[in-house]
Amino acid sequence: MPAHLQSNPAAQAPSSVENPRNLDPHRAAPPLRVLVIEDDPPVRDACLEIARGMGFATTTADSLNSARAVLPQPVDIVLLDVRLPGGDGLSLLDEIRTRHPSAIVIIMTAYATVDSAVEALRIGAGDYLAKPFTLEELTSTLERAAERRVFDLEARELRDRLRTGRGQGRLTGRSPGMEKLYRILSKVAFTTHPVLIIGESGTGKSVVAQTIHLNGPRASDPFNTIECSALSPDAVEAQLFGAPNQPALLAQTGTLFLNEVSDLPLDLQGRLLRALETRHFRSAGASEPVPLTARLLASSGRDLVQLVDTGRFRKDLFYRLNVVNLRLPPLRERKEDIPLLTASILEQLHGKHDAAYTIAHDALHLLVDYDWPGNVRELRHALERALALSSGPVLHLGDLPTQLQNARAELEHRHATVESEPALTVEVRSIAEMEKQAILTTLRHLNGDKLMAARLLGIGKTTLYRKLKEYGVTDEDL
Repeated sequence: MPAHLQSNPAAQAPSSVENPRNLDPHRAAPPLRVLVIEDDPPVRDACLEIARGMGFATTTADSLNSARAVLPQPVDIVLLDVRLPGGDGLSLLDEIRTRHPSAIVIIMTAYATVDSAVEALRIGAGDYLAKPFTLEELTSTLERAAERRVFDLEARELRDRLRTGRGQGRLTGRSPGMEKLYRILSKVAFTTHPVLIIGESGTGKSVVAQTIHLNGPRASDPFNTIECSALSPDAVEAQLFGAPNQPALLAQTGTLFLNEVSDLPLDLQGRLLRALETRHFRSAGASEPVPLTARLLASSGRDLVQLVDTGRFRKDLFYRLNVVNLRLPPLRERKEDIPLLTASILEQLHGKHDAAYTIAHDALHLLVDYDWPGNVRELRHALERALALSSGPVLHLGDLPTQLQNARAELEHRHATVESEPALTVEVRSIAEMEKQAILTTLRHLNGDKLMAARLLGIGKTTLYRKLKEYGVTDEDL
């Protein structure tokens, strides 16, 4: 056994840790890749043996130069010795972070001090192993790094699915506000922490709660909702804590969503807080405390901080629920998402009608201009009304609700030029030019998504590609 690697009988056999937590052998993805950068052959060989026994793919380097030679290869976890032939191993950290920003770097050194540990973590290391370390310590450290890396990979995959509309749920949009939402949501979906979802009425708080549930480990379990603002206090209490012949939803194995939790009565707030703190609660008719097993999500369209300040919401419960905070941007703050949302909603409504519907360019322009005080819910209702009134598969300006058309008239009146010009120039554009403008504007609204643009414009994908070729427009132009 090398001097830097102490013997521990409990950790001699790698076979006891071949399947660490979250390293699912049935994952479709390839095994995680470990790079061992160590110049001491016995320590390097022991690290490789342990890593391979845990199911990792391994690569090795014994100096700064050889490490730089293999850095272009994909890597998930790096075991990095501080003292290497050719210089300080910490000098590689910046290069590793540049080439592999998501890789987990574990520093190994026989010269362990608090200062060097803090400095390594400050400049990007994910963990620290002080030599001499045991095989058990090495195994545990690799296992922690693997769990974190798998979590990061799954979160990234989920974020990509959500932003491209392939995730479970009906979230749509690629604006900065939605991208931020996807980043946070993709991580909290795999945890059991409470999540507080904040947003105006109609922004989709219930959709976000369902998306968290459907993309998490409890997706096959029930998703239950308690409408705190619509039910009487007695009905809310019975659903939360149970009643004769009615099971407590807090004791279910799935997800419990408290919609508009700001309307929860103060006495029930206190009971809920105690249940969250002790992970048990008293249920009607039960002789023993009942375990709290549901994953809790909550939403509010009101300012909970203000309600706390005025004594209408418990501060301690607010902190318990606000472990993770998700804010849904109102539609007026993400107007660039409206064309994509419109196409998505029309596609969903297609199942209720015989024909697929598209929308005229001037009508889409009005949808983008409108401020949508009722947010996505109001947009959906406007499109449903337009479908009901439309005389064909194309939705026109006149099919949209009166309040939208009135808002357009007010906007045009506000921007109308009141001063007379000495000469009036009338711009006349050909139908071909208007068609080109409609195609390019729609594509830019949809961030270059040609398939969605073709659906929204009511033309075939082949026709769209042909038109773009005629215009000499490339992806870089969109």
